[in-house]
Amino acid sequence: MTKLEEVKEILHQKNASLVVAYKNGEIREYYQDRIKDIKDILKENESALKGAVIADKVIGKVAGSILTVAGVIEIYTDVISEYAIPVLEENNIKYEYKEKVQYIVNQTKDGMCPMENKYKDERNIHKIYSEIIDVE
Repeated sequence: MTKLEEVKEILHQKNASLVVAYKNGEIREYYQDRIKDIKDILKENESALKGAVIADKVIGKVAGSILTVAGVIEIYTDVISEYAIPVLEENNIKYEYKEKVQYIVNQTKDGMCPMENKYKDERNIHKIYSEIIDVE
């Protein structure tokens, strides 16, 4: 079983929001909403996700950008936005998904996620990373 298959299986079995197979071989699951877990991991250790393989419930442009800058090498997601795909492809991040959507919806499910909307046209993924990760 590949690392990607392993994290994908754990994501679904444990109903986690994020599962990370770290470069050192450790696999951990996380359960917070949106990108909170990714932010927490990177605030604790900026290089924690270098070489990691992850499975996440939802990847939009912001999460895709942050994970790319953080050094993730492979991603599985249940739902990916059309805004996230070019970021991953331009940076040679391997990815698999179950469903592609036009954009990530907001929490009330009546429009676009505010972060996806704010950054949908931003080309500089390092700017997205620094604005999201460096902000409390």
